[in-house]
Amino acid sequence: MGTRDELLGLLADGGFHSGNVLADRLNLSRTAVWKHLRKLSEYGLVIEAVPGRGYQLGYPLELLNSATIVGELDAGTAKCLDQLEVYGVIESTSGKLRSGPKPAPDQLRVCVAEYQTGGRGRRGRQWLSPYGSGICMSVSWHFENVPGDLSSLSLAAGVAVIRAVEACGFPGLSLKWPNDLILNHGKVAGILVDVEGESDGPLTAVIGIGLNVEMPDSFRTSLTDEGHLPPVALADTLTDVQKGHSLSRNRIAASLIMTIHRMLVEFSGTGFSSFAEQWQRYDYLLGREVRVMSASYGEQGTACGIGSNGSLLLDVDGEIKQVVSGEVSVRRAS
Repeated sequence: MGTRDELLGLLADGGFHSGNVLADRLNLSRTAVWKHLRKLSEYGLVIEAVPGRGYQLGYPLELLNSATIVGELDAGTAKCLDQLEVYGVIESTSGKLRSGPKPAPDQLRVCVAEYQTGGRGRRGRQWLSPYGSGICMSVSWHFENVPGDLSSLSLAAGVAVIRAVEACGFPGLSLKWPNDLILNHGKVAGILVDVEGESDGPLTAVIGIGLNVEMPDSFRTSLTDEGHLPPVALADTLTDVQKGHSLSRNRIAASLIMTIHRMLVEFSGTGFSSFAEQWQRYDYLLGREVRVMSASYGEQGTACGIGSNGSLLLDVDGEIKQVVSGEVSVRRAS
């Protein structure tokens, strides 16, 4: 455990801590403590400094812990977990898995981080999440034989993420094609899939997941001002009393690992077909007037579900068109 992680462990209870006490506990100077705190602020953590009282986090923080996460897994997933790495700060959890050893057949490799300096979203965007406020996770899986509808893997992953979140007591999520999770008309999670290998197998898939659990107001405002889909967090749905009992990031991380594992086993055998009905049930765009933009074209119409290959079906003046890629936005009523 590094010094910065130790400092966070001391502050994690959300109470005030004297700078002198922190310095003594960490065997650092007051100046060194302040420098670490400033760096944590750059990572999006809200840290309040009050003369005479010390330093306090904006909210209590449960740090991710590999032993705690593994202890929450069911026996089947734990048996198939080849490796679980937990980092404080990393460039990219997906990048770490892509550059490391490939998983053996039927085995999972998982990387989780408190903060990513280079997390990726769709179409080259950066996935932004304050330190310790969400789940930044990637899961690596080996396909010996490639399912015919591999292009739908991100949609199946979306169903798995909703199953995981619902199992932790958070209903009301929906799926926005192709890989965003929506809560209260804001983005609560995103999924990005990378594949490497031969088109007919074998290949390795790395599923990256970013899930907002907490969201400081200052961070929320900065993203909204940049024109992104408004960010929301699971904590937005809880009362203060519920947060103390329901909001365990380690439990949520374990739930994600288990449902992603089950999804990958099922997808290896049946492809997307066993997930299509549930995806349609969660379809956020269904029946909405939308605009689809890509580098080469723009189209607007009524979203009417997804095709068997995971494409978005768009009703354009009575003609059903299949959209396989593009940026989708909901049109506001005039």
